[in-house]
Amino acid sequence: MWRPIFLLVLSSLILTACANRQLKKSPVNQVDEVSELAQLMTGKFSSTEQAAKDSLFYDISLVMHPIWETDQSAKWLYVEQAVAKAMKKPYRQRVYRISKMDDGRIESRVYTLANPKKYIHAWENPTIFNNINADSLMIREGCAVFLQKNGEGCYSGSTKEKDCQSSLRGATYATSEVTVCEGVVLSWDQGWDKTDKQVWGAETGGYVFKKVMDKK
Repeated sequence: MWRPIFLLVLSSLILTACANRQLKKSPVNQVDEVSELAQLMTGKFSSTEQAAKDSLFYDISLVMHPIWETDQSAKWLYVEQAVAKAMKKPYRQRVYRISKMDDGRIESRVYTLANPKKYIHAWENPTIFNNINADSLMIREGCAVFLQKNGEGCYSGSTKEKDCQSSLRGATYATSEVTVCEGVVLSWDQGWDKTDKQVWGAETGGYVFKKVMDKK
């Protein structure tokens, strides 16, 4: 019963976050959606505000920074998540490859790093990624998020059904629902066992990450 409530809150946040963007946008301009999405995702985000209002959510830091910017085929982001009180010990480090699909959707492909500890806080010195290339990454098969731009100028999407395998805390697969607007990222990650029972992740709704500092 919680998902309809979350969707209602999500819709409200999207409308608020995107109102100013819609005023600035010219309907005659063609937007490079991949570049726009990558720009919206770039920066330092925090769930501090949400955690202060709801004890079910942790205070989490989310940082996303562009890497390999000379690649003309896609946009790449290094992504790091950590509990705010333990910034030097991130619990998730990923690389996203953002590209346009033939059907018009945008794919955010997910990769892991072979030696993630080496890249902790790499967003402070992204040139470290010049020493490796995409072939050094390990793709998380089935865990890509597929997004589309909506009428409010935000990008929303999810993983595909049960394709993203996970063994974390007894799960057999994971799902992710994501919405990206100007200044806010909403993310709901959940793990499910073979009977489709949730075994990890937020239960009442997704995390609301507000942008606190651009990382350029």
